[in-house]
Amino acid sequence: MHPRLLTTPFFTIHTFGVLLATAYLAALWWLVRGARREHIDPEAVTSLGTWAIVGALIGAKLLLIVRSSGEFGTTAADVWSLITSAGDFYGGFIGGLVASAVFFWRHPRLPIWRIADLCAPAIALGQAIGRIGCLMAGDDYGRPTTVPWAVTFTDRDAASIGGAPLGVPLHPVQLYESLVCLVLFIVLVRLQRRDHDDGDLIIAYTASYAAARFVLEFFRGDADRGFVFGGALSTSQFIAIIMLGLAGAVRAYRHHAKRKA
Repeated sequence: MHPRLLTTPFFTIHTFGVLLATAYLAALWWLVRGARREHIDPEAVTSLGTWAIVGALIGAKLLLIVRSSGEFGTTAADVWSLITSAGDFYGGFIGGLVASAVFFWRHPRLPIWRIADLCAPAIALGQAIGRIGCLMAGDDYGRPTTVPWAVTFTDRDAASIGGAPLGVPLHPVQLYESLVCLVLFIVLVRLQRRDHDDGDLIIAYTASYAAARFVLEFFRGDADRGFVFGGALSTSQFIAIIMLGLAGAVRAYRHHAKRKA
């Protein structure tokens, strides 16, 4: 692929960094756009989005450190690899949730579930863009395969930056997830236009992505993503199961509370 978008004698612009920034900006733009449509203070939602992005960046890095404990040394190369790595999505998702919870605690008058529903398609849109960046960098690569749509990395930067093996046909799992998130974005936008209870969209996103991510992990080939239970599940599969259970529990509780009311 093309890990480096632009190389000059003075600096290098990495494709992944540009697409990751584009993903965050696109998600924030969609969130603010939805807030204006719902007559919710766009400045407050912009602040929320900023908090969530910072929390996501920190959470993604923290989960990477936790699951990779012992893998990173103290050399300059190891430290630089840790700094430049985007981290794990689910770490970012949890970090974004924590940051958002703190923000809502500081602004109790904001409609939490209505804004959360606006966040659902915004997150999916950002993921659809961000995963293309992973493909460009050779990061989060897939398992070897013989399918006709396999991708083969030949750029040495893809191996040094993303870790992808060179000259081996691999599942383009990054594109799989990008397409899944794009479809999820479209579905959530359509559901948003129909009658629904506040909170339904963020619950639907959490459950749908968790189920999709659990399956997509079987096509991944990067062993450094971490495993639990002796390798029975990847770290993301384990978290996906928890997220799916939490989404179901919240949905059931809200449904019960509504019927009781």
